[in-house]
Amino acid sequence: MTTKKIEFRDFEETRAILGERDEFLQTLDEKFSCRIVSRGNFIELHGDFSEVDRAAKVIEELKNLHRNGSPVTMNDVAAAIKIIRSPRADDLHKIFGETVIVTANGKHIRAKSLGQQNYLDALKNHVITFGVGPAGTGKTFLAVAMAAYYLRLREVKKIILTRPAVEAGERLGFLPGDLQEKVDPYLRPLYDALQEIWGYDMFQKFFSRGIIEIAPLAYMRGRTLSDAFIILDEAQNTTSRQMKMFLTRLGFGSRMAATGDLSQIDLPRGVTSGLAEAVEILKDVCGVGIVELDSTDVVRHDVVARIVEAWDKYEHND
Repeated sequence: MTTKKIEFRDFEETRAILGERDEFLQTLDEKFSCRIVSRGNFIELHGDFSEVDRAAKVIEELKNLHRNGSPVTMNDVAAAIKIIRSPRADDLHKIFGETVIVTANGKHIRAKSLGQQNYLDALKNHVITFGVGPAGTGKTFLAVAMAAYYLRLREVKKIILTRPAVEAGERLGFLPGDLQEKVDPYLRPLYDALQEIWGYDMFQKFFSRGIIEIAPLAYMRGRTLSDAFIILDEAQNTTSRQMKMFLTRLGFGSRMAATGDLSQIDLPRGVTSGLAEAVEILKDVCGVGIVELDSTDVVRHDVVARIVEAWDKYEHND
């Protein structure tokens, strides 16, 4: 048995790390087999050495987050607990301390799970990266953040984002409006991610200058894309030919990311998903990274993770 004391600077820091109504403290108390007592501007941990040590490391990491200007959220608390109990517990500081980019409103974009850290590592270390997993795992958003990071470093000159314009193909003729109005609803998630990172005004500035390009997948045909970070979203809805066409657009100085959820394929029955095929064909190709995310990497509302898990269980038992 052991006792450990952790001090905070003031009441504001204490509240930021333990929660407005001590909700973070309650979660920590529930998840660790030790007693955690708040006493003004410090807390005391009592219990088995290993549990006290793990809990203390999580609290210290949350304190570092706050002092580095990143607001502490329940997702952060849950993610830190999950990591400290995993085989990569020693990487807790690396995962939590490594900011990809800071958004226009001061939000620090970083990994919030082991799977997300593996995904970011793959995006850094490979020319082409496939991010495969369910909704809420940050596949697209983290790819966009990495694209913004490389643009800021001037390692690429532009960001190109694309996706199949309509489920099961790119049949846009029946939709009202001009081309931009036809495809905007399908590309909206990409707009939203970029605007969150840069803010509306900077996004519009980059967009008007062609530094950011967003277009349906069909418009990639025949191009060689050099000095760009290219992201293919909803890649599970590409056909084999479309995926091959996309991957062969890669030019010198460019990087690619293809993201998708293989449980959400909208292609006609009997048509093979280009993403599923590419993951199988390219798994041993040098320069290609493949990361599979799962429900443990979902960083939306806790209910989303439980929905994903329940759906997976239902489908596997069907």
